[in-house]
Amino acid sequence: MNALRHTISLVSLGTFQLVRRTRGPHVQGFLLGTGLGLASFSAVTYAHSAEAVNPKVKGVQMDTSRFMAEPITDSKALLVDKENMRHRMEILIMEIQAEFCRALEAEENCGQKFKVDRWERPEGGGGITCVLQDGDVFEKAGVNISVVTGSLPPAAVQQMRARGKNLKEGASLPFFASGVSAVIHPRNPHVPTIHFNYRYFEVETAKGEKQWWFGGGTDLTPYYLCEKDACHFHQTLKSACDEHDATYYPRFKKWCDDYFRIKHRNESRGIGGIFFDDIDSPNQEAAFNFVSSCAKAVIPSYMPLVRKHKNQEYGNNERQWQLLRRGRYVEFNLIYDRGTKFGLYTPGARYESILMSLPLHARWEYMHEPKSQSEEGKLMKVLKNPKDWV
Repeated sequence: MNALRHTISLVSLGTFQLVRRTRGPHVQGFLLGTGLGLASFSAVTYAHSAEAVNPKVKGVQMDTSRFMAEPITDSKALLVDKENMRHRMEILIMEIQAEFCRALEAEENCGQKFKVDRWERPEGGGGITCVLQDGDVFEKAGVNISVVTGSLPPAAVQQMRARGKNLKEGASLPFFASGVSAVIHPRNPHVPTIHFNYRYFEVETAKGEKQWWFGGGTDLTPYYLCEKDACHFHQTLKSACDEHDATYYPRFKKWCDDYFRIKHRNESRGIGGIFFDDIDSPNQEAAFNFVSSCAKAVIPSYMPLVRKHKNQEYGNNERQWQLLRRGRYVEFNLIYDRGTKFGLYTPGARYESILMSLPLHARWEYMHEPKSQSEEGKLMKVLKNPKDWV
């Protein structure tokens, strides 16, 4: 995935809540850390004094109460220069973060709320990490935004050159990156995990030319296969894609299936969704509108599944299977995910954010193989051989 992509993920365990809903004893999995953030770079926040941009805006205020925290860029600057794509993307990701967090909070039976961590780095830049932990419905849910600028590390330049970017190797290239990402690990094994990430990137070449592109995607990781849920999820994403280009969904669905493959297991992490990178056509406005549609499709694609299954009965066997599949989630993120690996090797990285994509609890069993006709076996058939859902 894009070297600057940030993923988030989460988890945690409230034993009394688990026991209250299970039919059998709870067996605890292994403890792991969590999280991922875009602020993997030595960065400088893109923020200007609004008065410096336009002296006439004194007294103009942006209503930031709809966000989870104050924007990273000065809110007056965002209000003044609305056509600037950097500003438009920051406002979009702030809105997506707040809307998704509030939708998740609304599903909590016991009123659990997100903890909001607005952070800044000594080097500059920052982000807003929102974590809901030990909820009745969500063991841990995280929704993160980052807005950073700085100079690309050599590893990032090399990775982008490998993807076909015309960048000079060894040069110090200024960049801007912003994005929103989330990973939701539910408590009930019948509720799937969701991950999404949408981002915007600019880099200035050695000749002073600006290159820009968008990337992102949304994917679903169920523990038990419900074909109606899979069809609903994929149809919602397809509809968002079809508004812009009928070729997008089949193209980006295949890209997602290929990317989220655990190669050493010869299986997929989940049932896919869409994934794309380096979107810079047909023009910036159209690309932004496409990304906006995909990001706004997250809630209608996922929240009906949460409401459908969050109170469904389950027992210890289902819980142990959920923990085993979370182990696979960990394997993919630490071995294959380009964003996670890049962040871990970047000086000055914010590791609490980088590792948030990992669940708090996971499990590994030696040579575990579910019976082919079991519910677990049915899921494995799809993970071994991805299928078309719409």
